[in-house]
Order: sequence, then C-alpha cells, then structure tokens
Amino acid sequence: MSGHSKWSTIKHKKGAADAKRGKIFTKLIKEITVAARMGGGADPETNPRLRTAVQAAKAQNMPKDNIEKAIKKGTGELEGVNYEESVYEGYGPGGAAVLVESLTDNKNRAVADIRHIFNKRGGNLGENGCVAWIFDKKGYINIDKKAADEDKLMEIALDAGAEDVREDEDNFEVITAPEDFDAVKDAIDQAAISYAEAEVTMLPQNITALVGKEAEQMIRLMEALDDCDDVQKVYTNADIPEEVMNSMS
Repeated sequence: MSGHSKWSTIKHKKGAADAKRGKIFTKLIKEITVAARMGGGADPETNPRLRTAVQAAKAQNMPKDNIEKAIKKGTGELEGVNYEESVYEGYGPGGAAVLVESLTDNKNRAVADIRHIFNKRGGNLGENGCVAWIFDKKGYINIDKKAADEDKLMEIALDAGAEDVREDEDNFEVITAPEDFDAVKDAIDQAAISYAEAEVTMLPQNITALVGKEAEQMIRLMEALDDCDDVQKVYTNADIPEEVMNSMS
C-alpha cells in the first residue's frame, strides 16, 4: 500500500457498492443538497463542491431528476431537510486512526450512534484533533497499471498540475492539491486513460499495519460506520492485507 487508506477499494472488492445502491444514493443526495446550499449556488461550473458531488452521482448512474431535485432542495426551490456537517475522530482496533464525516439533521443522534459503533467494534471515539493531523485533503486518482503507460501518465498528470505520481504493485496513484483535481482529472479523461477511483479525499501521512483479528475488526468497524445513515465518508490509515479483505468478501 502506497499511502491511500484504500477503504473505497475495500468496499469495491467486497461488492458493497452494488448491494447498497439505495444507501449510496441517499448519501449523494445529501451531499448535493448541502453543496448547493453552502458551496455557492446551483451551477456546478461555479460551485466546485457541487460539481464533484454531481460527478459522483452520475458515476453511480443516479437519474438526472434525482440530481436536479437535490440541487433545488439545497437552493430552497423545493422544501428539504437542513443538514449539519460534523467531523468525528477516533481510533480503531490496533490504534488505527479513523476520521468520520457526517451530514445529519440531528447531531445528538449522530454522535450517539457513531460512539456506539466505535465502542461495539473495538474502537473508541476521541477528542477533536486527535487524528485529523494525520490526514491531508488531496485529489486522488487510482489507475490500474494495465490502463496506462507510466511515462505518458506522468507527463500528462504533472503537466496538468499533479503533485505526484506514485505506484504500488498493481496501480498508479495520481495525487493533486484539491483545487487542481478537476484539471488533472480532465487531462487524464482527454487522454482516454481509465481509472478505478477519482475523488477528493483524505489521505493519511502514515499507515498502521493491521493483521489477523485486528484487521477483521477494522473492516467490521468501517462497514458499520459506512452503514450509519448520518455518516457520509469514513477514512482510515489502516493497512489491511489483501488476504483478509478477500476472506471477508
């Protein structure tokens, strides 16, 4: 593992995305609504947060009507729920760092549910700031090595403003500043290079290797948090072996 927590990859490997499409749509609608309300209006071209949310929704084949209704709820054209944003920090099995982003209409319920999940799954919810320093907000694009020539990819990505192109055994990872993500992604799209993931995410500065029971417990903790209706995204610096992921798929 070369730095990304790979939680989204874990979910993909375990087939969670297709099994939970309804839950994914709910989370995306929340994000679109909040982005339209807080990010600067209903035009994705002038609202980067909304643009990213709409792109994510389209990647999940969300119907256009659903996207438009979510935007209108955010701008007040349609009646909608007022969601509040919160970030929670804690530790999982083996001391791995966990960062939780929440969008909720009831913060008391959200923190109680999140604390319960941590306690039940071998972790503990910590104080603000306890693990946030471990993570940096970055653009991240994951490309299978079979999909691109390394030299060509590096030239395209770095010319477009990427900070780094690195590799592990199977993938290239393109890292960008958040504000440069769209430009780099567009350049890769124009080069017809396919990718497995492309998002603005929280990348850990260091990793905590987990094995055996602790690795299994960590996956269960992350799954439980991801299943929580008030949780939008979950990040960790845990490094979980492929064999453990495969055995639990």
